Amino acid sequence: MGILNKKARFNYFVLEELECGIELFGNEVKSIKEGNCNIKDSYAVVKNNEVYLLNMFVKKYKEASIFASDETRSRKLLLHKKEILKLRDKVNIEGYTLVPLKLYFVKGRVKVLLGVCKGKKNYDKRESLKKKDIAMQIEKETKVRF
Repeated sequence: MGILNKKARFNYFVLEELECGIELFGNEVKSIKEGNCNIKDSYAVVKNNEVYLLNMFVKKYKEASIFASDETRSRKLLLHKKEILKLRDKVNIEGYTLVPLKLYFVKGRVKVLLGVCKGKKNYDKRESLKKKDIAMQIEKETKVRF
């Protein structure tokens, strides 16, 4: 169970994955448990030796008070200092992008699977679509025969 970013693996080559915590308010956690969250257009940046997740949409919880937070606010990701410095170097020097791949729960806490990614070109995307189509055709033919 969790919220997947299906477009991430289509648009990027995922070079490394990293699990990290996220700083949320209580009503946001309840909304995520209900599945009212979208990480399709979100990405992470490193500012002042801290990692922030931008553009993550969390719908307002219907039972929350009138003081509920903004739906697309910046949310801080919880990582160790060594991990943050390593990510900062990869983003600044090598030109990689930090993309959330999955949002899930571990022992009642929300975790983000953060991917260190490199963007795909259009011809790479077409190639991955061809591979997917071929795999679907093979699967379809094997089902018909048996």
